[in-house]
Amino acid sequence: MVILLFKDNMTAVQTNGEIKGFALNDKQEPIGQHTNHARCTETGLDGPDQILPADDYVATKSNDRVRIRFNDNSLNSEAAPLSVPGLLKRTATMRPNGIALVARLNAQGERKTYTYSEYEHNVRIVAKAFLKLGLERHHSVCILGFNSPEWFFSDLAAIYAGGIAVGVYTTNTPDACRYCAENSKANIIVVEDAKQLEKILQIRNNLPDLKAIIMYGETPEHKDVLSWDDVMQMGEAESDDKLNEVLKKIGVNECCTLVYTSGTVGNPKGVMLSHDNLVQDAQIITKFLKLGRTDHILIGYLPLSHVAAQIIDIYCCMTIGATLYFADRNALKGTLVDTMLAARPTVFVGVPRVWEKICEKMQAVARSNGLIKTWIASWAKAQGLYYYTNKMNGNDFKHWSYLFARWLIFSKIRIALGLDRCEVCITAAAPLSVEVKQYLMSLDIPLLDAYGMSECSGAHTLCTNEHFRLGSVGLTLPEFETKLNESDSEGEGEICIRGRHVFMGYLNESEKTVDILKPDGWLHTGDIGKLDSDGLLYVTGRIKELIITAGGENIPPVHIEQLVLAELSVLSNVMLIGDKRRYLTMVVTLKSDMNADTGEPEDTVTSDTLKWMKSIGSQSKTISDVINTRDPLVYDEIDKAIKRANNKVISNAQKIQKFQILPHDFSVPTGELGPTLKLKRNVVYTMYESLIEEMYK
Repeated sequence: MVILLFKDNMTAVQTNGEIKGFALNDKQEPIGQHTNHARCTETGLDGPDQILPADDYVATKSNDRVRIRFNDNSLNSEAAPLSVPGLLKRTATMRPNGIALVARLNAQGERKTYTYSEYEHNVRIVAKAFLKLGLERHHSVCILGFNSPEWFFSDLAAIYAGGIAVGVYTTNTPDACRYCAENSKANIIVVEDAKQLEKILQIRNNLPDLKAIIMYGETPEHKDVLSWDDVMQMGEAESDDKLNEVLKKIGVNECCTLVYTSGTVGNPKGVMLSHDNLVQDAQIITKFLKLGRTDHILIGYLPLSHVAAQIIDIYCCMTIGATLYFADRNALKGTLVDTMLAARPTVFVGVPRVWEKICEKMQAVARSNGLIKTWIASWAKAQGLYYYTNKMNGNDFKHWSYLFARWLIFSKIRIALGLDRCEVCITAAAPLSVEVKQYLMSLDIPLLDAYGMSECSGAHTLCTNEHFRLGSVGLTLPEFETKLNESDSEGEGEICIRGRHVFMGYLNESEKTVDILKPDGWLHTGDIGKLDSDGLLYVTGRIKELIITAGGENIPPVHIEQLVLAELSVLSNVMLIGDKRRYLTMVVTLKSDMNADTGEPEDTVTSDTLKWMKSIGSQSKTISDVINTRDPLVYDEIDKAIKRANNKVISNAQKIQKFQILPHDFSVPTGELGPTLKLKRNVVYTMYESLIEEMYK
């Protein structure tokens, strides 16, 4: 039995990791190292930082509560539960005048800022307005829009008012929006502009719980839609009494946020995350990365409907009192660098495509250099790669040649990218090729991998500047656990994770919850991985993505796909095929231009791809040219790259026998990629079924 001590005269009795009950302490003061203290009363009116009575560790109803699974390690950290309102209030109290949010440029070229005191004040105003509009306990507020302060205010106001915050992907169809809103019992929907509003107007008659629609980015022309000014005026006119009464009823073990999975198969699942889930993950991430200072700066541009953006932009920033700059909505179409130069972040999180674009830009600059500059740059990159290779092997000695290269070359590159103050560069959301990592590492930009999922509130493992390896997704975060289930002779098994960041369950999906979350608290991720002797985790595949050939060979497609991409830089995406087939085939796409307005791939290839085509003697200028003429030079080079990759696999069954070039690259608008840029294999197969079948005739 373990005794957990909290303030306010309370003692929690813990047996076998379970909170059984509470008793009075002799002293009314903080005990041990706990700085966040939870209270639990029989009345349930001592919130928001209270643990409400619960019978189970799993929940699938929006008004359910869960038991908190403490472990022995929690006694030596800031593990006592804290609610989301409690976290924001604490930071606003400790750093009232610190800049919390910096909005994107307005029409006058200015950025509006909000201090932490103003941040919480605005959240409370919007929360009072939501209550006035009829937001009910455990019902939702759905938000459709690009990252902005209003998005944050709406999200946190829903939680303050006892509701549930739901981010909805702006790429969703009206029917997909309807499913999320109906499934979460949305009382209020907040949209950014007329484009998102039109989706809601099409479906609102099918939403029985909907009471109000709010627009924040534009002035609504529809009479039944409230403007953001309307909401602020409504909230300011309300007293704090009702909001304070609601806050008293909130518990840290209740659902406060729903994150909907991308729904690659069937309807998306609503991942129920509690206050404790989110706050725990944020506190442990920031401590693990040693982000203790309050002057850290980050940039918000990843979709806030995804858990990665929420845990970083909202909760990690709030935990350490950091400043978040908002990029504009064209960030991923080329304007992100403008925000990077303005903000000069100290922590930067990029999805693979962002790092690939930076890599391509640096390589293009390098090709335009003269002979002397090229020689100097090559020498500098060799020093950078040598230093980081040694550092990965435990030798952190900075030789004078590396220090000189950093002063002469690397510092200028970082300044040009807006990364001159950046201490932590993270890559997340999808795999990034080792080649891109090595190239950026040679420029003194080491990338730290992260691994997690919606079901564990964001991150479960992280690399640090002291502990990282190419190909690894890092160490298990403190107080969390990792195990490999049913590992094979090579040490590979299903990655299973456990900790207070593991979700409550899927909303209204008991069977699907039981499939992934076991009674002992282990979350079965469906990913295949291995651990090295230092405890670093490597993700090697996914159970559902495993290809089982007609001969019974189990083949991880991601590994082979990465081998092919590493052999030919002009290939943008590749997908391995061969489930229940006699041999493996592959579909590939060439790097092409993207439409700046729609994000859809063009028929024209990128300038680098065009230069490559000319270098091999090809006369083709577009993807159509390549496919219509079945350009022998292009096809031959791709064939050679695949054969080189074949030489690196471990068996003949893993060798690719045939390939086809697809008529356009993968993208979100065309459907092959999900909102977080994950490959939708089933969609690609359906779209190109006839082309694929040709390879098996």
